[in-house]
Parts: sequence; structure tokens; C-alpha cells
Amino acid sequence: MNLDYKRLGLKVGLEVHQQIDSDEKLFCACKTKLFTEEPQITFLRALRPTQSELGQVDAAAFFEFQKGVKILYEASHDTSCLVEMDEEPPHELNREALEAVLVVSLLLRAKPVDEIHIMRKIVIDGSNTTGFQRTCVIALGGLIKLGEKPVPIQHVGLEEDAARKMGGKGNLRIYRVDRLCIPLIEVTTAPVLYTPEEAEGTALAIGKILRATNRVKRGLGTIRQDLNISIRDGALVEIKGVQELELISSVVRNEVRRQLSLLTIRDELAKRGVNPNGVEEEFQDITAVFRKTKCKVIREAIDNNKQVLAVNLRNFQGILKTELTPSIRFGTELADVARFWGRVGGIFHTDELPAYGITQEEVHALKRATNAGQDDAVVFVADISENAVDALKAVTMRAKEAIKTIPQETRVAKPDGSTRYMRPRPGSARMYPETDIPPIQISHEYLQRLHKDLPEMPEHRLQRLMHDHGLNRKLAKQVSNSEFSNLYDTVVKNSEISPTLVAVVLTETVKALKRDGVEVDLSDAQFLDLFRLVEHGKIAKEAISDIIAWLSKHRGATMDEAISTLGLDTLSLDKMENLIDTLIEKNRHLLVERGEKAFGFLMGLIMKRVRGKVDAEKVSNIVKRKLEDVL
Repeated sequence: MNLDYKRLGLKVGLEVHQQIDSDEKLFCACKTKLFTEEPQITFLRALRPTQSELGQVDAAAFFEFQKGVKILYEASHDTSCLVEMDEEPPHELNREALEAVLVVSLLLRAKPVDEIHIMRKIVIDGSNTTGFQRTCVIALGGLIKLGEKPVPIQHVGLEEDAARKMGGKGNLRIYRVDRLCIPLIEVTTAPVLYTPEEAEGTALAIGKILRATNRVKRGLGTIRQDLNISIRDGALVEIKGVQELELISSVVRNEVRRQLSLLTIRDELAKRGVNPNGVEEEFQDITAVFRKTKCKVIREAIDNNKQVLAVNLRNFQGILKTELTPSIRFGTELADVARFWGRVGGIFHTDELPAYGITQEEVHALKRATNAGQDDAVVFVADISENAVDALKAVTMRAKEAIKTIPQETRVAKPDGSTRYMRPRPGSARMYPETDIPPIQISHEYLQRLHKDLPEMPEHRLQRLMHDHGLNRKLAKQVSNSEFSNLYDTVVKNSEISPTLVAVVLTETVKALKRDGVEVDLSDAQFLDLFRLVEHGKIAKEAISDIIAWLSKHRGATMDEAISTLGLDTLSLDKMENLIDTLIEKNRHLLVERGEKAFGFLMGLIMKRVRGKVDAEKVSNIVKRKLEDVL
């Protein structure tokens, strides 16, 4: 679908969040790393919303509280302390993290504030043990160039990262607090991005500046982008948690399509004469309809003494199966709000029936029980009475919104570029001052010192890679854009290995492995060891890809274990020459017969046996020399 984004009035604002690679967390001395072993500490909490200074309670926070959720937190002694457990006041703000944000601010030409004040932002989904996130503004204003287009930076902030969600069931959620309080930089743009490509390009430009400081972490989960998207006649929708840069344009396109589809639904309902006041809010117990059902979900609910409640959406027939984006229908949105508000597993509706073991006879009985006509859609839920009622209330509310407008809400990005309902958009009542940490003044002299030692800007770096390292423009650009950009500099600076080889491995090889489903997860130290082994002839460069893949799949294993398991110990020159001589003798007749084509044939035979154990260039030189004698 080709869309005219200018005509649609698309506006996108971007928030880039990146973990800072500091030694300690933002408000304590714990290490900024994640643990993979069994937790050493667990504790159970239930969180409640609090009033702001004006006596207001944030709506989103209150609705989270209404769910009655309990949170089980997991921790280790090395990555968490009493601060993360909310049993001890926060320590002084981490100055290493603060300096990293100030450096980024100066690179973005933003103006640092004179005095930093920590604020509390209410968050009671369980991702913070305190019930709020600590955050502060470090700089205001600023500018980044997207080609020739100036993109204003609204503010640069510093905040603590959230705990990691590990799962949960029913009203219990499980979080690990190892990630909680890792310093996080936030860069927010003005809503002046008018195409999906501009949004993605701006995120890339900001990411390059962040990496240029050599003060941020890399890897999956260390950077997240939030998008604020709106179109003319649509609504401002916040989409959180886009982790892959390449997904940003897809998320924007899908949100535009979603809002356009919702506007189409609104217009269709208007043609049908559907009025918000006509949406029923009476829910009927239809459990008897499904007493003998073969639908496993409903059967299990009834066997556990749960109810099946239904609501008739008058004149909504066919609307619930309307596709909003690929694989997402309006019924999916109703199911999402039902899960959020009603704590149910999902919903059923007549636009998708018969299916799931529900027969046509049961559909007819359902419509009779709810007095539904052929133009109506019936939505029903199987759960305990309280949950089913809350779920259907959310469904009817969303149906009323569909008649009038597109609701403003917060959604979360999925790995395929689609989104799902997350919660209502938070209001201003969620912010209030932090009382445990004193303000921090930023002196003019301190900023001057930082100004004198600012890192190289990305555009200068690109020219240097081409001029000094001999990289072609495409490869130099790939290195500049890569999360391994700073590692590339370290390897080239500390070894005699070819800059081109280093660049290819850290960009094209890593991308190829990711396409093959390998989650590349090597530390800088492991990459350095790998390149040193190639430099000193301990392994062949052809073995690099296999070793990276093996180490990524066997976290905690050593380089020696990888080489030994894969059988990639280098072959001595004598053994290699003996192998070549043997293959020449076995295939002498064929080699003579093939003439000029003998080289490729013989190289293929040899490399099948020694790939990863020898440098292909060395093999090539020996084969050429020996073939001259044979031919």
C-alpha cells in the first residue's frame, strides 16, 4: 500500500533510550550487568498508586492497581542491593553516567540545565519496586541533521532502566531487578518527522552520536525507541519498545494503516446509523448454550465453575473481522483491551465463528440467547464473573470509541512491526519531585572541560575510515552505523590485522549470522582474542564465522573450547603441503585433462578438508606453484 504521508498529515516524534556503559548503577554501587544463574533472593510485592502534589491520581497507574497484581522479584547479590529492593534510600547520582549524558548533549548542541532535579514518574506495572521511575532533565534544545533537514531535539534526559520481565501467570508477574537502575540516556525529538524513513533515519543518526561517545552499551535490549505517531483526523498514539532500528519504519507504516482502517470503520458505522448510546452494556449469562461444547477453552472454564458472559454489539456484524494491519483485525484490538482490563485470556466473537470447536448450532443458539440479528456481532468471554464483566465493559467502551474516534493510547511494538494495546496514555499527574536526592549544579567550567575533549562526530569518522584505513564508502558507512563501531577502532589500533577484514567481520559476517538465526553475543574481549588468533596465524580467517556462531550458542565457553570442539586448530605448512601432494597424485589425470580449470577443481577438493584450519590465500599460492609443475 503506497501512502501519501504528507496528505495524511503524518507526524512522528522519537524517543531514543540507550543504556550507559558505566561501572555502577545510577543510584548505587551495584554492577551494570545481567545474571543468568538461579536468583539468590526473591521477594513478593503489591504496588499502589499515589497522589501527585495536586492530589491527582494518574489514570493509567490507577487502572494497573485495579488489576490486583502481585509481583515476585528475583535478584542476585552482585547486581542488586537494598536500593533496588526499595529498602534503602537511593545514593547520590552516578557522576560517570551524568558526564556521559552531558557529552551527548554537547554533541547534539543542546543546552545543559544549570541545576539537575530528580523527578519521580509513577510506574506500577511492576517494572520498578518503588512504584515509580527516577528521571531527570539534563539538557534542553539541540539539533541533529537528517541530510539537509534540521531535526530539533526537545530534551536530553537521564533515568533508571526498568526491571526485566521474566514471565508470570494469572495475577502474578515475575521480574528480575538486575537491569533495574542501570543508567539510561533519553533523547527526545520534536514531532517533525513526516515519513517512516525520516523516523528511522533520525534514530540511526542519534544512535551514531551515542556510539561515538564510546560510553554506551551495545547488544539486544540495550537500546529502545519509543514513537509518538499521529495523522490528520487520527490520534496521538505512543508506541513503546522498538528494539531493532530496521523495525521503526515498519512500525510507523503499520500504525498509519491501523489508524486509517479505524477511520474507515468509524465511517462505516456512521453509514449504518450506529450511535454510541445504542451500544448495550447488559451482559448475559450464556453458559447454558455451551454446556456440551467441544471447545477446549470454554469446556475447561465451565468445568472450573466459571461463567460464559456475552454482549450483543448491534449493527457490528463484519466489523470485528476487518483487517487493520496484516494479521491484526479489529477483533484483535477488542481482545487486547479485554485482556488488559479484564485479566482474561481472550475473547470469542461471531465474526470468526464457527471455529475453535464451536459449532454452527451453538452460534445459532448464542444469537437466540442474546437476541442478536443478522447485522449484529456477539462477543463473549469465559472466566470468573468479575473478570468476564470487566472484559466486556472494556469491549463495549472500545466499541463506543470506534463509533466516534481513534483513542489515544500507549501500545507496545511486536517483533514483526505490528503493535498491541498496552495501557491508556498516562497523564501529567504521574510526575512529582524526588525528595531523597539533592539537586546537582552544573558549572560553566566543567562544561568547558568537556567541550575541549568531545569525541569525533560520525561524518568526520566516515571520511577518516575511507582515507586512513582504505575502506570503500559502503564498508566505511556500515562500520560507522554498526554497534561495533568502537570495537573496530580498538582492534585496528591494537593489531596488524587488515582493517577491511575487521570491518567485514563486524558488519557483514555478524549480519549474515543474525539472518541465520544466531543471536551474536560476544564480548569485546572475545572479539579481540579472536582477531589476535587470526593475526598470529593460530586460526584461519575462514574459521571466524563458525567460532562466533559457536561461542554465541555456548555462552560462558572459552575460545580454546570453541576451536577444539569445531576442530579448527591450524594445519602446519608441512601437513598442508603433504595433503596437496596426495590429492594431486590421486587426481593427476583429471588435472591434466582440465588444464586451466584444474586450479578451481583442486582448490575445491582441498578446502573441503581444511576450511577454517588454514588461510585460503596460503593454500592458493601453494596450489598454483605445484600445478605449474603438473601441467
